[in-house]
Amino acid sequence: MREVKRPTLLLALTPIIAMFLLMAVGSIGMGLPAEPMLILSAVVAGIIAIYLGYSYNDMMTTIAERISKVMPALLILISVGMLIGSWMVGGTIPMLIYYGLEVVSPQFLYITALIVTSVVAVCTGTSWGSAGTIGVAFMGVALGMDGVNLAIVAGAVVSGAYFGDKLSPLSDTTNLAAAVTRVDLFVHIRHLLYTTVPSWLVAAVIFFLAGFTVDATGAAGSEKIAAINGALASAFSWNLWLLVPVLIILFGSMKKYPTVPVMIASSAVAMINAVIFQGFSVSDTFTAIVSGFNNSMLPEGFDLGAAADDLTRLLNRGGMSSMMGTLLIAFCALAFAGILARTQSLEVIVEALLKRANTTGSVILTTIATCLLTISTTCNGQVSILMPGELLRTAYIKRGLHPKNLGRTIEDSASIIEPILPWTAAGAYMAGTLGVATVEYLPWATLCWTGIIFASIWGFTGFGIARLTAEEQKQLLDEVEQEEELATA
Repeated sequence: MREVKRPTLLLALTPIIAMFLLMAVGSIGMGLPAEPMLILSAVVAGIIAIYLGYSYNDMMTTIAERISKVMPALLILISVGMLIGSWMVGGTIPMLIYYGLEVVSPQFLYITALIVTSVVAVCTGTSWGSAGTIGVAFMGVALGMDGVNLAIVAGAVVSGAYFGDKLSPLSDTTNLAAAVTRVDLFVHIRHLLYTTVPSWLVAAVIFFLAGFTVDATGAAGSEKIAAINGALASAFSWNLWLLVPVLIILFGSMKKYPTVPVMIASSAVAMINAVIFQGFSVSDTFTAIVSGFNNSMLPEGFDLGAAADDLTRLLNRGGMSSMMGTLLIAFCALAFAGILARTQSLEVIVEALLKRANTTGSVILTTIATCLLTISTTCNGQVSILMPGELLRTAYIKRGLHPKNLGRTIEDSASIIEPILPWTAAGAYMAGTLGVATVEYLPWATLCWTGIIFASIWGFTGFGIARLTAEEQKQLLDEVEQEEELATA
């Protein structure tokens, strides 16, 4: 047995600094995967843990405990992959995209781009996929119009894509935020409405008013959208029964039923739709929920026409295997966070961060600052959700604040900030995909930065802030105490 020591603030910060440097040099500078950088960060944290008197088994026990706590949420992530694959092969997502595109009007291009992209992103759970398909289609329409500002269209697309990604139960980042704060997925999504809906309404007003500056008389036809819809209508059959999987998810959310059974039920109905209405084989249907939908499953010789590339990017996704990358980075980040927790480094850091945070508003501001620092340094949205969540959850509970406030603030200041930072992967992707520089569409991607404003206002006014009852706080504090006892046993 060795005597263990409490780390100084410098020792506690060393693994964090190492992670920032490794992510900046390795992931950003050299283009290396984020997972090895996190493992190396965990090695640094492990060396410090040994110096403080902890053993290898101590660290492994704590890592296993951390992973076990978020395992239910990780199972939800796998279910999300299954759900996306089944909705694709069953025709639910293609039908929602089809009718979403039908509402496009050249006179209201900006607001329509926001609305349609929002709907598609909510249905698909992917901001990148929505921007890379529907967003590209809108940019193509904009290029054929006189007087249209491409930066405004790009801002509307990015705002809509991240609105949908933030509120979709299919989104990996939304699931991660719920997982790290240990809040039910649908409870987390409902709490996001307090900041996300006002931000979306502000964006809608801006894009609606901006639309009056466009001379609609010079608008060209939307050939790309017509090509996408024509191919979708030929490849799939539409009927109201295809909406049942969506209704199951909505009903389960309202009734607060367990997430995984609800998703399985929705997937089962979508798979039935795939066989009965879409004519896919049972083999292809099961393949879709494991490996994702693929255009090769369409009838032999079927031609997607001019929309082939767009539909391939949009439809070829989903499946449980598609979530493996997210699970891997979650395990690596939890290993790093577990070692920090074992050495009490997290407590030392949180105490320093929250030393002057005596009010709810200051706690929210501290969370925002932590997330902004993490996302701007690591340039990884998943890490920027996992690390602040692990660092600050206990502090919220001790102050009587429900952890869902933490999850919401993390999303307001990490995941949706990423696409407006030019040096992040999301910022580079959006600029390259939409053909507009990040700094040009940044002012118009209003949803991505107004969330921080509303989060701060609600923090200081108390509006939309969920507080724990005495019984809830005691229960959560007991759980935290048990975790700490296991970590130090």
